[in-house]
Amino acid sequence: MLGIMFGLVAYAPELYRAFCGATGYGGTTQRAYSDPTTTSDKTVTVAFDSNVAPGLPWRFEPEQRFVTVHLGEQKLVFFTAENLSNESIVGHAAFNVTPETSGIYFNKIQCFCFNEERLDPHQKVEMPVVFFVDPAFAKDPDNLHVDTITLSYTFFRSANPSQSKNLSRFLADAAPDPAHGQQLFTERCTACHALDANKAGPVLGGVVGRRAGSAPGYHYSPALKTAGLTWSTDNLDRWLADPQKLVPGARMPVRVLDAPSRRDIVAYLQKVGQQHINRTGSNTAASDGEY
Repeated sequence: MLGIMFGLVAYAPELYRAFCGATGYGGTTQRAYSDPTTTSDKTVTVAFDSNVAPGLPWRFEPEQRFVTVHLGEQKLVFFTAENLSNESIVGHAAFNVTPETSGIYFNKIQCFCFNEERLDPHQKVEMPVVFFVDPAFAKDPDNLHVDTITLSYTFFRSANPSQSKNLSRFLADAAPDPAHGQQLFTERCTACHALDANKAGPVLGGVVGRRAGSAPGYHYSPALKTAGLTWSTDNLDRWLADPQKLVPGARMPVRVLDAPSRRDIVAYLQKVGQQHINRTGSNTAASDGEY
């Protein structure tokens, strides 16, 4: 009995966070790794609220106070953070949405709030947030009269600075991070793609430098097969940003709206392709789509 009691005490915080994440309790938002499958004609206004806790000498604010989005529409917005001090400081963002009944329908794909974040002295960065509101929001009786959802953040000084990531990764001239790209690829791409086999999408091992629509054994859309593209790093970035804009009629349904994530995913694909060439001494992967 004592063991059970101590176990409940030890695991209560984790269980509580899991409960909040599963139910949206307290305005806890959800985390998603890909676009929603459907969109709606219905819209909702999403307002942004930003705060800094005492003891953290940062300026933190949204670049726009609100946006109006269709339910199911992926949306990219930016917040700006600036360290006003002469020392590097690590912060952590707490967040929620109101009304609390909307939490279970509010999905974040990309957010600085997932990490301990470090700002160097007087450094200022723009931080992306990518989100969507599940179309099921409109069918919930508790939300029938809700036309505005407020996403609130409060930055606190971190209690775990050793676990921090540098916010400079969001700067336009930041170096690509293939390790982060591998994490993003695993989270957001592997449901449809693999490095060594065709799945719902074509094989992606050796994609950098490959002619679009040329992976053996994959049934491409006519639009992509006749696009005349080569998958350079720039074209892959444009493709991930908006496949339909780059190749109208393509079947790829997923977009990656924030540029740092696209940069890191492409860097990872470039790295694994080069590793294959180094192992085999052949650039076949780049020319014919074999990995």
